[in-house]
Amino acid sequence: MPDAVHVGSGKVRELYALDDERLLLVASDRISTFDVVLPTEIPDKGRVLTGLSGFWFTRTHGLCSNHLLGLRADGRSTECRRLEMLPLECVVRGYLSGSGWTAYRESGVVCGIELRKGLVESDRLDEPILTPTTKATTGHDEPLTHAQAAELVGEERLNGVEQASIELYRFASDYAATRGILIADTKFEFGVDEKGRLVLADEIFTPDSSRFWPADEYEAGRGQASFDKQYVRDYAASLGWDKTYPGPELSEEVVAGTRARYVEAFERLTEIRFDDYLADPEVVLR
Repeated sequence: MPDAVHVGSGKVRELYALDDERLLLVASDRISTFDVVLPTEIPDKGRVLTGLSGFWFTRTHGLCSNHLLGLRADGRSTECRRLEMLPLECVVRGYLSGSGWTAYRESGVVCGIELRKGLVESDRLDEPILTPTTKATTGHDEPLTHAQAAELVGEERLNGVEQASIELYRFASDYAATRGILIADTKFEFGVDEKGRLVLADEIFTPDSSRFWPADEYEAGRGQASFDKQYVRDYAASLGWDKTYPGPELSEEVVAGTRARYVEAFERLTEIRFDDYLADPEVVLR
């Protein structure tokens, strides 16, 4: 790309500067679990993430401004606005799962929020909650209480982040439920533009940033089948891996199964054939 200068790498994405106001975010087919990038890639994964994010950005801009400027023809590259990113990962939980379930079993408290007694794994919470974490460049993200998060970004900014995060989650959860998917939890990243306004960035409501459960198989009290990378997490954990670098290679069966889950999530949520997206990525923006 002669018009782009490489400025950074993430677990999944490569970041390029196009000019002083625009960035190009390129989603690779890398997959990470427990904050470790695995040596095996998932074909077309980056295109699923890019297409779904474009789909959701288009439909949620009325709730919160976002960084999207356009999608490129490769289906994995997003042109976006430059922002000053907030040093938080904003996790919204509507169901009790993952690290939230682990914390609840230990203390009944998740990121400083005391939940009612008697909940079981995968229970729906009475109300969605924001459980922020650090944004670690290496190692694992660490949970933050409201007070700790406010120390990083300020009380007023955090309140704005919380309001936007909950509204976005409610909107997408209601939408996804009509297509047979429960969004158990999801992660947002926000930035601030040159006028100090809050702007949604990175990716939203993808199988990487969310737990997607098939609604017709949901049953509280156990782990759930999923369309997200929980399938990979479970496989990696079954190998006795200690969750540190380097991660394990994935089998052909797991690679194929993961790709199929990602593509099914894309097609269910967008009601667009994945092949149609590959032929014309801008179809998700209409």
